[in-house]
Amino acid sequence: MKMEQYRYDLHMHSCLSPCGDNDMTPNNMVNMAALLGCQILAVTDHNTCKNAPAAMRVGEQAGVLVIPGMELCTSEEAHVVCLFETAEDALAFDAYVEAHMMHIPNRPEIFGDQLIMDEEDEIIGRIDHLLITASEISVNEVQQLVKQYNGVAFPAHVDKDAYSITASLGAIPPEAEFTAAELSSGADREKQLILYPELENMLILQDSDAHYLHLMREEMGTVELPELSAKALLDLIRGSGEGRFIS
Repeated sequence: MKMEQYRYDLHMHSCLSPCGDNDMTPNNMVNMAALLGCQILAVTDHNTCKNAPAAMRVGEQAGVLVIPGMELCTSEEAHVVCLFETAEDALAFDAYVEAHMMHIPNRPEIFGDQLIMDEEDEIIGRIDHLLITASEISVNEVQQLVKQYNGVAFPAHVDKDAYSITASLGAIPPEAEFTAAELSSGADREKQLILYPELENMLILQDSDAHYLHLMREEMGTVELPELSAKALLDLIRGSGEGRFIS
């Protein structure tokens, strides 16, 4: 089977994340990604997927495959990236998460705006409850839950000392059934493998976790896939597809 290599960034925040800059609009994000040579981009706002559909439509015009996703905050305050094959599946998971988290009012003057946009970068709504609170979903149930929505999950920035599964639990529990894990773009891979030997048997991804346009970088990971599609990428992360992540 012929393989092609694609540059990716699977962890990115739009202006819907309270800590995301308001300049991180669907058009700005996707077109900046295109300028940087990124061919696969995942929109992963905190505890919501509501800006992913607009970014996907922009991606169709810009030649960038946009994957709908979410950075879920678990009940242990560990961040887990959840990716989906379609906008419909992502929004269905979004509704589940919204029903299983505390609705604390957002204070935009402190935490930032939470803007929902269309593909023309017009504001079509706001989320009034704060999106960076912990959900009621535990680390060990995320993967099986996401599977019900045809998705896949992996722990975010496991090298960080805050809001990572390693910071919260000290390790990546086998009961969570993760097949992949994410390192920050500047993380020392060999050091993390020594600290967390369980990573040896997992796919390792490196993403930007960008909240601002200037933090989107030309240096990014490469993935080898049989085709440029969300299903091919998610199948690889699941461990059931062809391809490999290239450091």
